[in-house]
This record gives sequence, C-alpha cells and structure tokens, in this order.
Amino acid sequence: MTAITSTAIPLVPQRSWLLRPPGVYRPQDDTWMLADALRESGMPGGARVLDLCTGTGALAVAAARLGAASVTAVDISRRALATVWTNSRLRRIPVRLLRGDAAAAVRSGPFDVVLANPPYVPCPVPANGAARAWDAGPDGRVVLDELCSRAASLVAPGGYLLMVHSTVAGPGKSLAQLGEAGMTPAVIAARSIPFGPVMRSRAAFLEAAGLIAAEQRHEELVVIRADRP
Repeated sequence: MTAITSTAIPLVPQRSWLLRPPGVYRPQDDTWMLADALRESGMPGGARVLDLCTGTGALAVAAARLGAASVTAVDISRRALATVWTNSRLRRIPVRLLRGDAAAAVRSGPFDVVLANPPYVPCPVPANGAARAWDAGPDGRVVLDELCSRAASLVAPGGYLLMVHSTVAGPGKSLAQLGEAGMTPAVIAARSIPFGPVMRSRAAFLEAAGLIAAEQRHEELVVIRADRP
C-alpha cells in the first residue's frame, strides 16, 4: 500500500490537514506565502477562482474557505488531481478538476482570481515524473513564460493574478511580460529562505549558469499580483 503523509496548512479559520501521496508537490513556503497573499488580497465574495498547478489543492481549499463561489483546480498530474478530489471531498468543498496547463485553463475561463505556484526551479535536463512539479527548464521559465503571456486571457476584467516564484527565475521578466500582456503587475511580498534539497542539489549548475552567486545557499521568494484593468 502507498504511504500518504499529512501536511499542516495554516489557513483561516483554523489549521487543517491535507493528504499528500508520494509524487505530489508538498505545500511549503511558497504555498503559504500565496495563501497569505490571497487572504490579504480582498477577494470578493462569490469570486470565480482558478488554482493553477494545484498540487494537493491547498490553495483551492483556501479559496473556497474564503468565500469563492467556484474553484477550478488545474494540474498536469493525474495523481495531483486525485489528491485534490480527496482533499476537497473530505471537506465537502466543491472543486472542479481540470487536467492540463494554462492553455487548457483559458478555455474554461476567464476567472476573477487566478492563483499560480508553477514550477520554477532551473534544471539542465527536461523534467519528468514527480519533478514536473518543480523543474522548469534551464532558466526556470518554461511554465512562467506561458503563464505570463496568457494571464490576460485567464483573468476577467477587474480581476487579478497572484503568482509566486523564486528570484532565481527572474521576477523582472515576469513583471515585464505581464505588463506587455496588458496587466498591471507588482511584487507584493518577498521572503528569503534557505535552499531546500532540490536547490542544494542544483547549486553547482545554478552557479555555473550565473543564476546565483558563488556559495549562495538561500533564495528569495516573491509574490506577484497582476491586475487586469
């Protein structure tokens, strides 16, 4: 039998627990930063919410608890979607599941609020298996570039995107691309954290690629909010 771990999720109104089977991204600092940003964003009651790259569905659950009228959770991983189904049903929260990427989500939108914790870890080889949840090409922007270019199609007029990623993946590029797409973007939160196991294992590659300084073993996470006029 496959072991399943439980992960604490510090969301309003009280702590909850999410089932997470092996191969599904574990909610961690970037997840909690995005959850906090959502809580502080002034999301209107009755909002249509998209949770892109949903993983366990932590953010989908948070959005539903904060009063979203509908929540759509998207991921390329069948195992992740099965996990979201379980976690949402345990809480009696209706979540629509969609397998795919940003392009697939466009066909189901637009949405009032889009949440995105996409893969952003630079990787010298194509992602495969569970690593698809974090590996994102040589510069960490394989998914970010597509998401930024499609943001205006995903977000309804008057709505907004909340996205988190590491500064290793170039937030300046994200801000520029979102602006070019007709959005009004800004960094609204930042936090420095020590490298986790994946980033530590990539340190030599990241240094050689000029993505981090010599001996750097920490990264800064940023949350970007992009409003659609």
